Amino acid sequence: MMKIVYQGVAGAYSHIAAQNIYPGQTYLPCETFEQAMDMVQKNLADLAVIPVENSNAGRVADVHFLLPETGLFINGEYFLRVEHQLLGLPGSRLEEIISASSHPQALAQCSAFLKQRKISAVARIDTAKSCQDILNFRDKSKAAIASKLAAEIYGLEILKSNIENDCRNTTRFLLMSRDDQTPPDDGSRFITSCIFRVKSIPAALYKALGGFATNGINLTKLESYQVDGRFVSARFYMEIESHPDRPSFQNAFDELRFFADELHILGTYAASPFREK
Repeated sequence: MMKIVYQGVAGAYSHIAAQNIYPGQTYLPCETFEQAMDMVQKNLADLAVIPVENSNAGRVADVHFLLPETGLFINGEYFLRVEHQLLGLPGSRLEEIISASSHPQALAQCSAFLKQRKISAVARIDTAKSCQDILNFRDKSKAAIASKLAAEIYGLEILKSNIENDCRNTTRFLLMSRDDQTPPDDGSRFITSCIFRVKSIPAALYKALGGFATNGINLTKLESYQVDGRFVSARFYMEIESHPDRPSFQNAFDELRFFADELHILGTYAASPFREK
């Protein structure tokens, strides 16, 4: 039986994703992403299920800083349709609610509903953790935004279902382990994730990415973020559609290495069928 670690407590969306991907395993909660990845790194868990971005609220920023530091590999991706529920104490009514607590990502994904109902948003470390707060407060004017599973686990009532801004609201998760599990190239669609920092010279990024254009490789994601508290040179997180065994991949990365000060290839994995939807 595999030990799968996730950030949050029972009922969190990461918990749901872990159950969907690997049913019937042992699921271990952690307070932070760093702790979850550290457990895998120390061989206390086999796999970490980590959210990286949401279709409505954007990327989960903390994860990008941790990826190159953990030594873990990305070996898969999973897309979860996220349905948010407004949860209250048994007997409470929607009209009574004046505040709702949840993870900042969930609050952002439900901002239109909260604004319409004039409900104050209260940021917490986790969606399901907010349910524990509601039980502790015993205040019928306070609610949590979390999953149906969390409502069942903590005995809360669903005051309003599916309050997310977009009915297509989806979170993407990465599956991370200690070992590189790059599958053989069978000609199908693969995603390769990497992080790099270019040299501080004119047009360095343009030249570093030129090899992907000339070799016909599609970039599906390119995001920048500052590191070390300085505003000198940005680090880039990139995802491409290719496999390391392909000559076009090797040629493109040879060119990238020439213009990069550092490069971490985080993993190659099969593209999720969800990408075709």
